[in-house]
Amino acid sequence: MTVARHRFGGFHCESRFVRGRSGRLATLVLVGGAFQTKESWGRLERELLEFADVLTVDLPGWGASPVLPERYGTDFLADALGHMLDDLGLASVNLLGGSYGSAVAYRLAQKRPRLVVKLVLIGTMTRIPDQARVPIRRSVELLKAERIEEFADVTLGMLMNPETVDSVVAGTRVRRFLRRRLENLTSHDREQFIANTQRLLRHEGLDVHQPPTMPVLVASGEHDSFTTPDRCRALAATCADSRLAVVSDADHMLPVERPAELVDLGLRFLRDEPLDGLDYLRAVERISPVIAV
Repeated sequence: MTVARHRFGGFHCESRFVRGRSGRLATLVLVGGAFQTKESWGRLERELLEFADVLTVDLPGWGASPVLPERYGTDFLADALGHMLDDLGLASVNLLGGSYGSAVAYRLAQKRPRLVVKLVLIGTMTRIPDQARVPIRRSVELLKAERIEEFADVTLGMLMNPETVDSVVAGTRVRRFLRRRLENLTSHDREQFIANTQRLLRHEGLDVHQPPTMPVLVASGEHDSFTTPDRCRALAATCADSRLAVVSDADHMLPVERPAELVDLGLRFLRDEPLDGLDYLRAVERISPVIAV
């Protein structure tokens, strides 16, 4: 394992490279969501290492890096990720973005199409819908006021649908783990969450007029009430060559709810294998692109 420190735009960021047990696929780069760091991919990373080298990242504003002011948007984060890959001499990668990280991955794929062989997006959308802005703003207000239990309640309500927890694989365990994580954020974690969430609210949705040209897989949990399957489908429709996979008995936290299934799905896509007939998928579709005007 090699941890490297990078600097971009006056901010530092870090990468963690782990050599896999097989080099049959291009290096797989994992870009996580709001509470993920380069060390927190767990079982998902371990299983992927059977098939490829894996690079995980802490972008500016993530992990141990300083808080990134909210005026820096997705373009800055995508450029920082591209800079990290250039630093490491990686000229061709498969890119996986989850939740918040999916916007960064999508934007890098737009800007650097020769760098990204294939793109996997988990729990994503083109823009934050108006009805979701209220609880997002509320979570920031509660955290600033140090009303931690209420903050955890509101944030959990976005990340996991409270009405379907019993229908999600390991739903109760995952929800308990998330609550502990939310209630025990360090002061640094809190500052980062506030800045990153305000960044999400401040900057408009993705520019979809220049679609990624490489093959794209978009995955959603069937019970996800935040980045719903319909919102994931809309994002997939902005891509020239895309598929949507809806994972059964899962919510927004797919990487920890169904890691083995997510690995199997992603590897099938990366190896150009069929996605039809998989018993853990509620639906799989090839999406026809919608031409933006």
